[in-house]
Amino acid sequence: MKRYLTIGVALAVLCGAVTFAQARPPTVTNSPGYDARLRESRKALSGSPTTAPASVPVVAPKRSKKKHTN
Repeated sequence: MKRYLTIGVALAVLCGAVTFAQARPPTVTNSPGYDARLRESRKALSGSPTTAPASVPVVAPKRSKKKHTN
């Protein structure tokens, strides 16, 4: 009888743990106000020139070999 009680308690704890694992904190769910502010900030950023002008050449950094010391 004690064995069945132990198995039952173990199953109850396991089911409870699975239920908690599927729960989400409120910060994970979508917020309409936050989404609206995010869209506004992205729209404001897309209007500003963040790229370099075409007249400025892009120079790749030179790679140097490391010297091995023995």
